[in-house]
Amino acid sequence: MVSSSFTYLPGIPVLHSRDLVHWRLINYVVRSLPFARYDTPAHKCGTWAPSIRYHEGLFYVYVCLPDEGLFAYTAANPADLWEAHYCKDVTGWIDPCPFWDDDGSAYLLHAFAASRAGIKSILYLHRMSADGLHILDNGTMVFDGGTENETTEGPKMYKRNGLYYILAPAGGVATGWQLAMRSASPYGPYEVRRVLQQGRSAVNGPHQGGWVDTPYGEDWFIHFQDVGVYGRIPHLQPVRWVDGWPEMGDGGEPCACPRSPQSPRGNRAPDPGLRHVQRQAQPRLAMAGQSQAGMVRLYGARPAAVCGTSPVAVPSRAVSIPADAILSVYHGNLPHAPCRYPGPIAPGLP
Repeated sequence: MVSSSFTYLPGIPVLHSRDLVHWRLINYVVRSLPFARYDTPAHKCGTWAPSIRYHEGLFYVYVCLPDEGLFAYTAANPADLWEAHYCKDVTGWIDPCPFWDDDGSAYLLHAFAASRAGIKSILYLHRMSADGLHILDNGTMVFDGGTENETTEGPKMYKRNGLYYILAPAGGVATGWQLAMRSASPYGPYEVRRVLQQGRSAVNGPHQGGWVDTPYGEDWFIHFQDVGVYGRIPHLQPVRWVDGWPEMGDGGEPCACPRSPQSPRGNRAPDPGLRHVQRQAQPRLAMAGQSQAGMVRLYGARPAAVCGTSPVAVPSRAVSIPADAILSVYHGNLPHAPCRYPGPIAPGLP
């Protein structure tokens, strides 16, 4: 499983699980970004909504930087170093997902960022080279959510029983719902249904996510719930296929699942010993480090460029804190979010 990192680096964490419930951090896809703007924090920029796929012996992660364009990363082993491929210099693309058809034809599906492109409810499909590293055309619009499904984004493309499916959220991160679309052609036209929404549950959103079919014949859907300053919480929903449509959760509403997915014994992934340390700029810029025994030094920096709203003022000076200190983060008048500093800086980072 992978997720957004925006300007935090190393970026796009890779998590591993054998049962879709217990997850361990095993790697990061992005070690640095080849653009000078990320030498300092650039809020609301960076890596947005990646997708991960396995094809012909390689793991692929696709991600768009909304101002710089499309990247693909490849690795034979997701726990090893990922190779970066800069596929297209373009502004406004977000949330890319690759798809390889049965005949080897490769496609890329993506959405658009209203803040960059001025549109936010349209999905485009492009042909790609067989290796997935080159965009071959200008694309075709396959869905327009209009006002009924405004802010359609985060699409994932699949094929099941000869039909093409797109699963995508609409309606906004904190207030939206999940759509399922199906067609006999990758280019449509697509029938559309709303298959998961908050309803009477306490799970707002529910947003983005992906379908997983397991070796045991089970189907599940992973999505997140936006809870403001506390982040985005993953949820796991059971899926039943009824008349060729996915029925998610409990009658189309998020549920507290009474069971876990069937999985092999010893379901926990091995712990590689990684510590979760990210910085809001290129890792080569020392923003934290060991200062003296039992202490960690943190460095403040002002962003050189900001995408969107004004940055929060950060004092440009260093402070030292005990290595086992609990930090409290405040966001306006919201309650604080305490966290424990994870200890020594991760191996291999300056």
